[in-house]
Amino acid sequence: MFCSNIAISQTYDPQQVFDPSFLNTPGTAYRSGSGAAGPMYWQNRADYKIDATLDTVNQEISGTVEISYSNNSPDELNYLWLQLDQNLFTRKSRGHNTTPVGGYRFGNVEFEGGDSIHSISITGNGKTITPAYIITDTRMQVMLKEPLKAKVGKIALKINYSFKIPPDGSDRMGITPTKDGKIYQIAQWYPRMEVYDDVEGWNTLPYLGAGEFYLEYGDIDYSVTVPANQVVAGSGELQNPTEVLTSSEITKLNTARSSDKSVFVIGADEVGKSSTRPKDKGMLTWHFKIHNTRDASWACSSKFVWDAARINLPDEKKALAMSFYPAEVASDSGWGRATEYVKASIEFYSKNYFVFPYPVASNVAGNVRGMEYPGIVFCGMKAKKNMLFHVTTHEFGHNWFPMVVGSNERKYAWMDEGFNTFINNTG
Repeated sequence: MFCSNIAISQTYDPQQVFDPSFLNTPGTAYRSGSGAAGPMYWQNRADYKIDATLDTVNQEISGTVEISYSNNSPDELNYLWLQLDQNLFTRKSRGHNTTPVGGYRFGNVEFEGGDSIHSISITGNGKTITPAYIITDTRMQVMLKEPLKAKVGKIALKINYSFKIPPDGSDRMGITPTKDGKIYQIAQWYPRMEVYDDVEGWNTLPYLGAGEFYLEYGDIDYSVTVPANQVVAGSGELQNPTEVLTSSEITKLNTARSSDKSVFVIGADEVGKSSTRPKDKGMLTWHFKIHNTRDASWACSSKFVWDAARINLPDEKKALAMSFYPAEVASDSGWGRATEYVKASIEFYSKNYFVFPYPVASNVAGNVRGMEYPGIVFCGMKAKKNMLFHVTTHEFGHNWFPMVVGSNERKYAWMDEGFNTFINNTG
């Protein structure tokens, strides 16, 4: 919302309510006049393989992302654009410099962070090169020595990067201190492709904190290496449970997959005990995959209570609802009912709109008051009763719009929030 101290005088014309000119965009071969896909509609695709490590001493993420990018457009591309959202947390960013001195929900004037790009390489046409690139605010332009061919062009980028984790990440991510230990909620944590579409070409609006996302779809295969005492919740499905969970936890998870009531994988009385970890020293790597998605996020803590229950989807399909939260908020008036709220929300939206497309729906408590990512949401740790249900069902509603629909949230936030608010209030 834009506010100004300048008063603008204007006369309201009630006939404009019936003005049909808002539908004056002619149809094309790519997109019909109604906005539906045309006979030659296309989308580019970005698949990711990410290996990252959490340093809990220096509060830092370091990693490597390999991006397989497919140009399905009718245009040759001479350069690529990527999002570096962590650059919001630099003193030169537009987001920083438009944040009020006193701060606000989507701003951060205290922390100095940002993405450090250590190396970039590109492989295509049988060659591997080191490209030139330019970083401007929260965006990076990578120059191609040879144009990426229209319709059939494919290219692979490999980027080594790191960043300091902002404790207060503009209500998208952060680090939450609890009585027993820290909760890390990690989002916008790897360089991501900007969207190239038939409407605007490259969509390069900078990240300002309040504006959210517009991303290409693809498969994301990611591994996060964390201290062995940490429990990780992530978008998608865990690929290596026998390496990061105890046999007892695997049994409890399997029980939860058949239970309509919450089953504790780690109970409040077990939090922090060495018996909940396959080993209590060194590092462990958690491996996740999520398919046909715009993004992926994760969270971890050494002090998570973890419970889970079955989600019943149409056509006898199943998914898994899970919640992760500190013991201090585990009461029945608080997060003790969080999985129940996840399950009810996913089942309702799946029955009435479109079947939930992910195998797992995880809710994570922390200092992020409410933020959605594919298959995982971050909700306020202090939320209770009706407020906890409201924020849970709202954030999971976003898994339909925009995670399935794929709208441009960075430009049209009203569309994202408006449709989601509608489905939140139709039950």
